[in-house]
Parts: sequence; C-alpha cells; structure tokens
Amino acid sequence: MEPSRPHVVCVPLPAQGHINPMLKLAKLLHHSGFFITFVHTQFNFDRLLQSSGQNSLKGLPDFRFETISDGLPPENQRGIMDLPDLCSAMPIGGLISFRNLIAKFVSSENEDVPPVTCIVSDGVMNFTLKVAQEFNIPEFMLYTPSGCGMLGYINFDELQKRGYFPLKDEKNVCDGYLETEVDWIPAMRGVKLKDLPTFFRTTNSNDTMFNYNRESVNNAMNAKGVILNTFQELEQEVLDAIKMKYPHLYPIGPLSMLHKKNSNSSSNNQLDSIDFNLWKEDVNCMNWLDKKDKGSVVYVNFGSLVIMTTKQLREFAWGLANSKYNFLWVIRPNLVDCGDEVISNDEFMKEIENRGLILGWSPQEKVLSHSCIGGFLTHCGWNSTLESICEGVPLACWPFFAEQQTNCFYACNRWGVGIEIESDVNREQVEGLVKELMKGEKGKEMRNKCLELKRKAEAATSIGGSSYNNYNSLVLKLKFEK
Repeated sequence: MEPSRPHVVCVPLPAQGHINPMLKLAKLLHHSGFFITFVHTQFNFDRLLQSSGQNSLKGLPDFRFETISDGLPPENQRGIMDLPDLCSAMPIGGLISFRNLIAKFVSSENEDVPPVTCIVSDGVMNFTLKVAQEFNIPEFMLYTPSGCGMLGYINFDELQKRGYFPLKDEKNVCDGYLETEVDWIPAMRGVKLKDLPTFFRTTNSNDTMFNYNRESVNNAMNAKGVILNTFQELEQEVLDAIKMKYPHLYPIGPLSMLHKKNSNSSSNNQLDSIDFNLWKEDVNCMNWLDKKDKGSVVYVNFGSLVIMTTKQLREFAWGLANSKYNFLWVIRPNLVDCGDEVISNDEFMKEIENRGLILGWSPQEKVLSHSCIGGFLTHCGWNSTLESICEGVPLACWPFFAEQQTNCFYACNRWGVGIEIESDVNREQVEGLVKELMKGEKGKEMRNKCLELKRKAEAATSIGGSSYNNYNSLVLKLKFEK
C-alpha cells in the first residue's frame, strides 16, 4: 500500500502580517510534497470572502481551508486596540475550537484527507501546543518577527527581573527614561529600552500583551523546532543568541524570495493565485507606476494595524507634497483613529496632481519590485522591512508598536538601510527625510547597502545557501519527526 502524504496543519495568528508569511510557508511545503490544511478564524474567513470573492477560498484537493473560533463576538472589529481582548479570548475559545478540529481529523475515515502528521503554528497561538500534545502530534512554531525582535521578546523575563517592567511611573514613557542603554544583551549592543518591543511600557504588572508575548516565547521551548523568516547573513549574531534557547532553529527567510524561486519552478498556477488580503487590492496602481521614471516614486504604507491621528496624517501628507517627489500612499479605511478620513481637500489634491496616488490597499511585493520605486516610508513591520531589503529599496522608518522599534534600530544602526522619522512627526522632517532618502548622499549609501543585502538574500535562498539548506532540513524534520 502506498504510504499517505505527510499532512501539515498551518495556524497563523489572525492578522495580515502573520497570515502572509504562514501562507508562503504553506505553499512551499505543498511544493515539497505535503498535504496542507490552512486554518483561518471564522471572522477572517468571512472578511477574505468579502475582499476576494466567494471563489477565493475553495482551495485545492490537497490544499484545504478550515476555520476555528477566536473567541470574540462578531461585532468586535479585531483592530489594534482589540489585541488584548483577542489575546485573552483565543486561549479559551480558540483552544476549544482547535481541539475539536484536530479531533475531527483524528476520527475521520476520509481517505482523501491523510492523518495529521504535524502542526505548524504561529508562535503566538499559544493554545495549539496544548492540543498537539494531547493528540501526540509534533508541533513546530513559525515566529513572524525578525530575529532581533524575537531576541527582544526572549528578554522580557530579564526586563522584569532587572526592574524595568513594570514602569514605575507612566511619565517614564516620555521623560527620557527609555533612553536607558540595555548593556546586558551581548547580541544587541547599543540598544536602548526604547528600541525593545513596546509591550513592557506599562505600569501594570498584569498587562495582557506583555505577559502573553512572554508566555509565547517561553512556550516555544516545548515545540519540536522554531522557524524564523530571516537569514543568517543578515542576523547571524542575533540568531546565535536565539539558538542558545532554541537549539532546533530554522532561519529560512526571506520567505517571499524563497517562495518566489519555488513558485517559478512550479506549474501550479491555481495554488499561486491563492492570496489572503483582508482588504481588496487596487492593482490599477501598477499602470500608474509604469508611467513614472526609474527610482522616482516614494512608496508609503504603514501596514495593516497602525493607527494615527488626523494631525499625524496631515503632517505626513504635506511633508510628502512639499518634497515634490512622486508618491504612492496606501491609506486603508481604518488608518486614522477618528474615522475613515482621507486626504481630500482641494488645496492638497491640487498640489499632488499627477504625482501623488492614494489608494486603500496595494499588491505590496509587486509595488516594491517596480523599477520606479526609489524609497519606502514604512512602519518597519518585519514583512515590509524584509520585502524592501529583497528589492534593494531603502527605508524611511516610522515605527509604531511591538518589535517595529527594534527593526527600526537595526535597519538604521546595524544594516545601514534606513533613516528614522521621529514619533512626533512634522512635515518639515518628513520633507527633509524624503529628499535625503531619494537623492541625498545618505540615501545613496542606504541604497547600496540594500542592494548588497539583496544579493546576500538571493544567495541564502539559492541552492546551497543557508536558508535553502535550513528549509530542506526543516522538511525532513516535518516528515519524520515523531
């Protein structure tokens, strides 16, 4: 009798920046011979049907979709302010729902669905490990932050032991206290408190986000392996430090590049067309970009969770307008904290006529790979940072929360591919940094550094490269781990 295919159940955190890398990994594993079940929360499944159409989640016979509950009521919008609610609800509602799903697979006699041989879960979906252990199924964890961000989370225990968490006073966030240098993490020399993942910035010792993230990284010690979307040549020192805690570490990034190389060699166009955008992409922007000169456009996108004030939006808008450069700006419907405000006043629209394009959501990887893109104004989420490096595009960084501050520090101070915009943004600074990014001496240096790292990423994901070899080791582990 022919042996059944290995069956991997993939479970991302229900947020855009976590779904994307998990999907790329799932497609890679499918290409390597795995049967895939990709698990969405019911809320996100419904959103994806709205944004992409009823046929978008039909899947394939061997790449299927299932849903679980996230434990929250339907009226909860799952925005950035709702993250603590999500982190409180998932370990209860998600656990019960996921247990029922795995139990269904275990008891199923459906010959079309092979037995589950492994679970690959997002590292912050803590409850899946309990279910994996109950059913004696090996679990590997994909952590979507950078290596430096991951190392920051690993040191949350140490932050508390040394008295940095909780803060003594709420004023510590803005009184200079966060400028304190962190000199006790050897692999993060030069880092200050302000550069660490932001969830420790609270006076509440029971803070949901701090304790949830601390539990997540400690939880990973019980997994069979930890997967990171980064590459050794970019974060060698940090990865060596992480490996002290997690010996079975698989840096297989950039996943976007590894996936692209494998999809180019695959004829499965139906699988390649599967995409999970929670907002409808405006692909017409590619036609607009085609009409612009090489390296003449600033791409602006603050990701899927960041929110800003009307004042911040206005300062970015006029800073971009006054720079006189072309720009493509993604302003998703819930970017502004007081409603769906879009820059639309006559004076601004006249100023940016023929050189500014504003849209609700974009095909980001395609945009960044376009020859006319000369710089990226970003929140420094890890997917955006790594995708930009992969295309040799330098960064203007405005980090918002979580490990975005850590990514910003490394982009600006270690890798030399970014410049930082102050959190209290003003139009003069935006204008000046955009000009520097696009045509200044610093901008040229950053672009050269970016191109150098792009070449290293290409080598890492090519045959015999570090990420290529790590991925093949991971595949063997997933197929034969008991």
